[in-house]
Amino acid sequence: MIYFLAKNGTRVKIMITCHNNGYLFRNGAPERAAAGFVPEASDREKTISARILKAHDTSKEPGQLRLKFDSLISHDITYVGIIQTAKASGLKSFPVPYVLTNCHNSLCAVGGTINEDDHAFGLSAAKKYGGIYVPANAAVIHQYAREKLAVCGKMILGSDSHTRYGALGTLGIGEGGPELVKQLLSNTYDLKRPDVVLVWLTGEPRHGVGPHDAAIALCGAVYDSGFVKNKILEFAGPGVGKLPMDFRIGIDVMTTETTCLSSVWETDTAVETYLAAHGRPGEYQALAPLDGAYYDAMITLDLSQIEPMAALPFHPAKACTIKELQRNAGDIFRQIELDAEKSLPGGVRLRLTDKLVNGKILVDQGIIAGCAGGLYDNLAEAAAILAGCSVGDDYFSLSVYPASIPVNMALIKNGVQTCLMTSGALFKSSFCGPCFGAGDVPASNALSIRHTTRNFPNREGSRPSDGQSAGVMLMDARSIAATARNQGALTSAADIDYTRPAAPEPGFDGRVYEKRVYSGFGRPRPDEALRMGPGIAEWPEIPALAENTLLRLASVIRDPVTTTDELIPSGETSAYRSNPLKLASFTLSRRDPGYVGRAQAAAALEADRAAGDYPDALLTVIKRLGLPAETLEKTSVASAVYANKPGDGSAREQAASCQRVLGGGANICREFATKRYRSNCINWGILPFTTGETGRFEGEVGDWLYIPGIRAAVESGAEEIRATLLSERGTSDLTLRLRNLTGEEREILLRGCLINYYATHIEK
Repeated sequence: MIYFLAKNGTRVKIMITCHNNGYLFRNGAPERAAAGFVPEASDREKTISARILKAHDTSKEPGQLRLKFDSLISHDITYVGIIQTAKASGLKSFPVPYVLTNCHNSLCAVGGTINEDDHAFGLSAAKKYGGIYVPANAAVIHQYAREKLAVCGKMILGSDSHTRYGALGTLGIGEGGPELVKQLLSNTYDLKRPDVVLVWLTGEPRHGVGPHDAAIALCGAVYDSGFVKNKILEFAGPGVGKLPMDFRIGIDVMTTETTCLSSVWETDTAVETYLAAHGRPGEYQALAPLDGAYYDAMITLDLSQIEPMAALPFHPAKACTIKELQRNAGDIFRQIELDAEKSLPGGVRLRLTDKLVNGKILVDQGIIAGCAGGLYDNLAEAAAILAGCSVGDDYFSLSVYPASIPVNMALIKNGVQTCLMTSGALFKSSFCGPCFGAGDVPASNALSIRHTTRNFPNREGSRPSDGQSAGVMLMDARSIAATARNQGALTSAADIDYTRPAAPEPGFDGRVYEKRVYSGFGRPRPDEALRMGPGIAEWPEIPALAENTLLRLASVIRDPVTTTDELIPSGETSAYRSNPLKLASFTLSRRDPGYVGRAQAAAALEADRAAGDYPDALLTVIKRLGLPAETLEKTSVASAVYANKPGDGSAREQAASCQRVLGGGANICREFATKRYRSNCINWGILPFTTGETGRFEGEVGDWLYIPGIRAAVESGAEEIRATLLSERGTSDLTLRLRNLTGEEREILLRGCLINYYATHIEK
């Protein structure tokens, strides 16, 4: 049983149980495997996910997967860099359907023509290489994939971390751009066979409970323990049939926040009806665990016990029932304020306790948006709650972003949009901006409640360097609407008397796609010129790994987890995604503003060294290490970042590439938060060192790490790397780890990055 403990010691029970042992699927239900049971390979192959993986695996090596995906999808923060990388690596045409959506940089008010230049580039690339181009504001990336791309039993790779289409029987994986480049060049996605965790659903949701409530409860139950990290979640059980499709989709898209690799659900007539309504009846396939299927672990989730939830600042896994938050808001908010003081730079303070007025929690802003919030059922039920009411004319506001134009057309047709707008809600375009700080940025020190996917520090758009801060709590659209009904006084939807709207007749009006989406797969135009705006730049030249390396620690972060939002901020930086050097100037700007200057200083030393001019600063370091000056001939100088657990969150490759173009050569950590961030580091030639749980890493900003023979170590596959730490305190020896690198990953590191790796193979 999982309990969320309140400050006053009250135990709030949520019916989620994690079973850390093997389970067999027998006669339509799971049963615990007997002690000592050793599953056969055939037992593992009976899960839904294993059968899908097997159908896409090209490897002949047991336990190792080399996957080829059925289709790819990216948005306008990532596709320019991906296509530029693939082009530099020899791309001729897209080998599988590749969808380019425009839902992140669709606001063209920052940076002049930059964003629209990217869109013109995207359309020209779709024409040249044979892709699919979805115009700005037509749909958010994941809703388009659900409506037009997901197929039962297929696999989709996306350059957005929330690439999850499991509710439709599709294994979706979100990765950094270089992994899509590999697919575009007909290479494979390589990983060890992942564990599979059964999520057994029972019961039926209560009045006022929505998908975000279940998702937040699930994240809270498994995130801190890493129970499902890099594993596949497989949803089944009698509770699945009690959930409409939008409810399933809303839970599924949030599995990313558990740190799992992917997720998939058993399929039924609801999925069949959904696909038929979207004009794709032939793409349904009944998927369910086969009798005897073996699962490495199991989670049981009783939907009938889930209550309206809030994910407290600053993580989707900081789960708390709204009831408990209302009861103990003072203690809970004060603890968040204390945590913020430790993590926000420059002495910026967040004052959530100011939101307690006359026994109520007063919220400043409500947002229902994007791939998680902007679904038809969420908005229809929000309208039922707000019918005949007003959001008021005070500080509180409510904004709604439908997930696609077809969704919005259904909302218009059924009167939902009119009802919401009449209450005072503002309807906006199909846009992901509020999820990452590019739209509806709240006022400083405001409290925003959002049905979006993340609430990491400053992700909503505030800038601590300018003295700004804000708090975001994730909540379901239903409780956001209930709060809006009370004009900003935090309210659980369970406490509102309303009638859940009847499900509309299945229908999907895709005319906007027929008329505006460019569908060029299979029809590349090699002579089509790429439209290169002035803000689109090529990747700079990146050097190969030297014989030895000398690393300057440019940032040391000892927070429990460092998110990709902290490594490279979202929001206003998105206008520079197509210019590697300009974007790199924002690296760690919200977490460690001095990092860029330190990294540039290390890069300047390397530039002098490579030119044969050894600065006094380097000669001093070499002398203190007891080495001759000639050592610098074969010793590169690079910057490095230490963080306890980096890379939680987005799949965006720029979290790694920005460090690389600034001269970064390594990440050092206890462990990587996600596989995708570690893969991004490798693909950009950043050595992914780990230290393990052997105590505190003693390095500080400005210290040096000398690693002799690093090239030979990577070539040989060595997993224990000897290094010397040099600081003002003296020198000390330490051991760094390079574990579980494949042969291809080692060669990428040796070449310096994925672009160099492919260029070398083309030359051969």
